[in-house]
Amino acid sequence: MTVGIDIINRIDKLFGIYKKLERNNKKALYELSISEVPEMVYNSNAIENSTLTLKETEDIIFFDKIKKDHDIREIYEAKNLVKVIEVLQTKKDLKFSVELILELHKILLSWINDHFAWHFRTWDERVRVGSHIWANPDFVNWFVYDLVRKYKLNSKSYFLDKIAHFHAEFEIIHPFGDWNGRIWRVLINKQLMDLGYPPIIIPNKNKDREYYPLFDKYLVKNDYQWFTHFFALLLMESLNKRIQTLTAKRIITLNDWAKKNKKDVKSYLNKAKRQTIPAFRKWGKWMISEEFEG
Repeated sequence: MTVGIDIINRIDKLFGIYKKLERNNKKALYELSISEVPEMVYNSNAIENSTLTLKETEDIIFFDKIKKDHDIREIYEAKNLVKVIEVLQTKKDLKFSVELILELHKILLSWINDHFAWHFRTWDERVRVGSHIWANPDFVNWFVYDLVRKYKLNSKSYFLDKIAHFHAEFEIIHPFGDWNGRIWRVLINKQLMDLGYPPIIIPNKNKDREYYPLFDKYLVKNDYQWFTHFFALLLMESLNKRIQTLTAKRIITLNDWAKKNKKDVKSYLNKAKRQTIPAFRKWGKWMISEEFEG
């Protein structure tokens, strides 16, 4: 699935509005980015089958409140991912490099598994998922350096195509013995922020239908543009979230908006998913400006 000119134009238009608002709203945007960290951490960890709920994740991050019935590993998974996000938010001048990838991976695995931290898979670390065996560990180091080099040199491709290709290839290489999924989702946001875009949140909900199948498409068809389309929708949602938060008088749930305006809820939820209306998700619920005229 390719990204058409319509979606490209919509992203450009939203990005233009966002950059204008950004000039005089840096503090507000920073606070918004902090407020969505629990959702970012919860979803990325839940994709990897963490049992922490969104509320529990928020309690750990903001209040250092921990329930005793959770594995200590899950607690550190949440805390470490927060540290990585903070590094990227506060040190925006860090250059995208293999060394940065290794450093972020080391932070992610602190107090969890030092054996896998700070190095790519070696000769005795082969990884299999189902019937697929990931890249030969003898060449993983070269693969990663080459992938980063090609990403940085590519000045012709649409920026989301570059990120999508990197994401798909990083998965195929599967360079680390553990925590590959979390690190490549972090890298997507590093790549977006380097270009001036806000971060995206890949949702855990419906991952089996909307996210995982994209890897299979790349394995079978070598087609990464399904990722491009997926990231495009999430980026538009992230841009709409910031624009609406800064400009709307009041934000309400899309469900309440539809009832108030006597609109079909299901139809407008589909529009939200396609990002043909300025809706965004907060704590799993679609939200929109109360004044939206659709």
